[in-house]
Formats: sequence, C-alpha cells, structure tokens
Amino acid sequence: MQKKVLIGMSGGVDSTVTTLLLKEEGYEVEGLYMKLHSKPGYHEIHLARAQKAADFAGVKLHVLDLQDVFREKVVSPFIETYKEGETPNPCALCNRNLKFGEMLKFADEIGAEYVATGHYLKTDGKYLIQAEDDTKDQSYFLFYIHQEILPRLLFPLGNRQKSDVKAFAASIKGLEAFASQAESSEICFVETTYTEVLKEHLQVDQPGEVLNSEGKVVGEHKGYMHYTIGKRKGFTVRGAHDPHYVTKIIPERNQIVVGLKDELACYHVDLRDINMFDARVSFDTTVKLRYRTRAVPCHVELTKEGASVELKEPVFGVAKGQAAVFYDGDRLIGGGWIA
Repeated sequence: MQKKVLIGMSGGVDSTVTTLLLKEEGYEVEGLYMKLHSKPGYHEIHLARAQKAADFAGVKLHVLDLQDVFREKVVSPFIETYKEGETPNPCALCNRNLKFGEMLKFADEIGAEYVATGHYLKTDGKYLIQAEDDTKDQSYFLFYIHQEILPRLLFPLGNRQKSDVKAFAASIKGLEAFASQAESSEICFVETTYTEVLKEHLQVDQPGEVLNSEGKVVGEHKGYMHYTIGKRKGFTVRGAHDPHYVTKIIPERNQIVVGLKDELACYHVDLRDINMFDARVSFDTTVKLRYRTRAVPCHVELTKEGASVELKEPVFGVAKGQAAVFYDGDRLIGGGWIA
C-alpha cells in the first residue's frame, strides 16, 4: 500500500520539483497551498502556478486559508518585536506554527502519514541535518519546530544542489518556466521593506537622538524602528571620520547607541525559549547567531530561564530577537531566542 504524503506547494520551483520526486518514489501525493497573508495580487499568481504544477504531476491540490492564524502567530509578533527594539525572525515562527503546525493538522485530517516541503535540509528522524547545498541550507529557520514530528517529515531536496533542481525543472516540457521564474522573497508578507509593514500599525518615523557609548548625544536618527544592531547608515554622527554602527536600541526613549566596529563584538549571549532535540544541558558545540553567518565555537549551559552561551571567538552585530542555533557538525541539536 502506498504511503500518503502531503506536500506544501507554493508555486515555486522547489516545491514543484519536490512533488515530482515524491511521485517518482512511489508515494501517494496530495498538495496543499496555504494562504498566509493578503499581499495584493500575490495569491492569484502563486496559486495559479501551484495548480499548474499539481495538474502536471497529477495530484490533488487543497487550498487552506490560514491568514488569521498567520496574523496572530507571525505578523503580530513581528510587529511587536520591532516595537520592543529587537530584530524578529518570522520564518522560524511560521515554520513552527504554520508549515509544520497547521499543515501537520491538515495532514492528519486527510490521513497523510508524511509531510514534505521544498526546504533545503535533511532529517534522520531525530535531528535536522544541514543540506548538501550549503549555500541554500534552511535548517536554521526550522530550529524551533517540535522534535516529535521529525519522523513524519520528508525533505527530498536535502541531497540536491539548487542548480540541479532548476536544471531538472528546465528539462521537463511544460514546466520550463518554473526554472527561470523569480524566487520568492525571504519574508513573504514584506513587499519592499519591513518598515512599510510596520507603518500600517505603528508610528515609525519619529526623529530621535543618537548617543555614543558614554551616553553623549552625537547625532540624530529618523526613528528607532528603522534600525537593527550592526546597521551603519541612515543616521548622523557629528564629526565622525570612521564608520559608526548601531550597538544598542533604547525603544522607550526613541534613542539608538552607536560605536566603532569593535564595540559590536559579543562574547556572551543569553537565550530564552530553548528548543532542544536531545537531553544535553552543559556542552561544547557551535552556534549560528544569524542566518548566512558562520557557526562559531561556544560553551552552552542550559538554565531554568533559557541558556547561557559563552562564545570562544567574538561575533559582531548580535541582535535581540534573532535565533541562536546550535550545530554539532552538520546536525542541528537545538537553539533559542537571543534575549
């Protein structure tokens, strides 16, 4: 008897190729398109593409409107995090609550044993494992999903290069356009800049003071929500000859603190809301403190409140609200939120 799998279909090349690979492997496949936001014109384009891919593969495509859940679990925390002067990671919240939360519930409803996506990573049923294509690895964004669901997850692209996935699509008559269409943006509900989303809910443009590390007013900025830790443009520093970077945000006073690059160096990080994939509580490992950065050696002590992380080398531009993700070699063993 064929095993049934529900594949998340976005209308992109990755989920389309994943659908075809699952069919080739002999699974009974059904697709799911999730409406997560109300960006004008978005779903008309992407749903049509997902339907075309589903029709080509001969799979049934379900459409689930999850805009209310997405607004509550992803967009609202995104806005609140910036309001608090921190830097959010909405993709990690979406993966936990929507793609590997609501989608799994729907899989149960239709009797699907497995859930698959076009993410670039692997799993052995206990851990998430980095993708073969390290330029596309997305394990970092899945650190917050529940460990107990890992045996039900399939990631067919984990062993493939992105270039091969595009070439595969380009070679199939009728799907050539999928190989060359524009990739979706990292934050799906952001049209241009994140501040445009914030402006729908908050007063973002509020000129304020720029301080140096001694607390002296040295310039002006256009509103603290325009800045994240490490940013070096969009504010003035009177008399400065060297580049200055945002080192701290003080939302309650609408102030930002700036300094030279060496003032961004961080050797210790406290974390909250830890999500571990095994039972270790005091250990040496490596940690990524932002996507697209190198994992650095560290020592971790789990506490009742979260975790204390001592970095063996400095990391620059560490921002509250971002994810800190632990790796043991290529295995993701857990992580938490920078507090």
